[in-house]
Order: sequence, then structure tokens, then C-alpha cells
Amino acid sequence: MHKKREKVSEWSSDQRERVRASSETLALTIAAFPRKIILLFLISRSVARFFDFFSNLSRIIIIIIIIIIIMSLFLKDDSIQIREVWNDNLESEMALIREVVDDFPFVAMDTEFPGIVCRPVGTFKTNTEYHYETLRTNVNLLKMIQLGLTFSDEKGNLPTCGSDGKFCIWQFNFREFDLASDIFAHDSIELLRQSGIDFAKNNQIGIDSSRFAELFMSSGIVLNENVHWVTFHSGYDFGYLLKLLTCQNLPETQGGFFEMIGVYFPRVYDIKHLMKFCNSLHGGLNKLAELLEVERVGICHQAGSDSLLTSCTFRKLQENFFIGSMEKYSGVLYGLGVENGQIVH
Repeated sequence: MHKKREKVSEWSSDQRERVRASSETLALTIAAFPRKIILLFLISRSVARFFDFFSNLSRIIIIIIIIIIIMSLFLKDDSIQIREVWNDNLESEMALIREVVDDFPFVAMDTEFPGIVCRPVGTFKTNTEYHYETLRTNVNLLKMIQLGLTFSDEKGNLPTCGSDGKFCIWQFNFREFDLASDIFAHDSIELLRQSGIDFAKNNQIGIDSSRFAELFMSSGIVLNENVHWVTFHSGYDFGYLLKLLTCQNLPETQGGFFEMIGVYFPRVYDIKHLMKFCNSLHGGLNKLAELLEVERVGICHQAGSDSLLTSCTFRKLQENFFIGSMEKYSGVLYGLGVENGQIVH
């Protein structure tokens, strides 16, 4: 998930994001499989050194434990299916979602979009006012490329779909963004290319946004106080989704934006905001997941995988740092609507 930051040095925020995100993608790609091999190798060596000190029964027990570890390391990805949604299977996948939302009302969301292409000029009373105007201007100009949704229950369990019993998450691919005619940030598009997004395929068989909006509005996911939305630094995520659902540009004021969020998404938790209440936690989603020992499934900077990582990270954060209800932390989006600790929208 490539969230943008404001300029804090001589480099532009887009340049710093490009270097950071590219480094993360390369590191995760290199580390994902070899890391498991190295871990198994170290475990095997350690076990071999101590085998002579154990009885035959103990050796058998140790071997069983090693087998379990191997299975957990190599079969985890196979147990979760990222369901790719295109225009031809949109209705059937939305039907599945309508069936699971009541039992799995925690919805983690991530979007992929063409970056940030402009900054507003003028005088702004507050930082959040400037941040919102930046968000509004870019969302109104650009188009969403992907939407990822991960559903879970209050314990973090995922729904299963189909006869194979695999846990499932959803990745929606939209058709409207066109490299040939639309404006975009080159570094952001290159990052999405490296992550495996096929823009030509999206144009050819991707989802029609107006059709998606119609089905999504009747799905029971939005306009529902029983659904809890889980996000990470999600102003842009909600901006793009609101624009798509309403077929309108975003409100001119931050207050109007939060009013719409309150209607469409009554309960929202932004992990980046929650981190402010946790000592020693910092960084983006990938860094936080690493600190909390949450393992990624799928490809970094694709919306489905990022939404799953968001869901698992939220659950781990809740278990380790929060006791009881988190209701008082809802309704705040990091970087928007808060000045000096006070909600201003």
C-alpha cells in the first residue's frame, strides 16, 4: 500500500515513496521464500546437534514437530485464496460477499491508484485542511485501479468459499484507468507494474465502476453500523471508494467528507491512528507487520494482499496493545480531521 507523505526534505514525497516502496518490494520478494529455507536449515542443524542427547521417542516427537513447522511455513499461502474479480464474475462474487458479511463483519480495505500528481496552492488554516485539499484534488482527477477486501470475524477468522475449504479474500480489478489517456504518477505506475498489475488486462476485462457501485450499495457492506472497516492511513482509500459509489467528486470541505464517511462507513478504524497510542510502533504497514511478526500472503502492493495484511496486523495490534472496546478510536483517519489531538471535523 503506497501511502504518500508530505515533503519533509529536499526530495519530493513521491521520490521518497518510490525509493522506499521499491526497496520494500525488492526486500520482500527476496526474503519471502529463502527466509523459510534458511529457517528450516537452521532448525535442522540445531536439531541434528542435539539428537544424540535424546531417546528414540524424543527423536520421533522432534521429527513430528519439524514436520508441523514445515507444513505451517509452506502451506500457509495455499490455504488462502485471493479471489480475482473481473467484470464477468462480479455478480457471482458479490453474491458470495453478501453471504459472508453478517458472520464476518470486520472488513479490511486497501486500494491501488495512480499516485499523487498535484499539490494545492494557496493559504490553508491547518495542516489537515491542506492534506484534505491534496487528497480531494487528486482523487477527483484520478481513477481507482484495484480494491482489496478481507472479511473476518471478531477473532480474526476468515470466511471459506467453495468445496476446497480455502479461506478467501477479494481483489477487484477496474477497467476505467487508461495509461494512454489518463494522468498518473510515473513512479507509482511503475511500482504497480513491478507488483504484477496488468493494465491492458484491466482495460479489456476489468470491472465497470458504475455496475460495481450498484451491486456494492446493495451488498450490506456499506450503510451498515454492524460492519467495522479496518484500514491503514486510509484517507485516499475512502476517497476513491466514495467517489466510485456516489459517482460524484468529493465534498469541498473536510467536514463534508467526514459526514459522508459517517453515513457510508459508520465504524472505521485506521491502524496508523491507532499506532499513536502504542509505544515503540512506527513506520508503514510493512514495517508494522514485521514488528508484530505478521507474515504477508500474496504480492506486496496488490490490493488483495495488502488488505489481508491490514486485517491480520489490526488483529495482532488489538491483542497486544488494546483491552476491551476500541469504539473510542473509531472515526479518525490519520492525517485528516485531527489538530493537536482534537477532532476538528
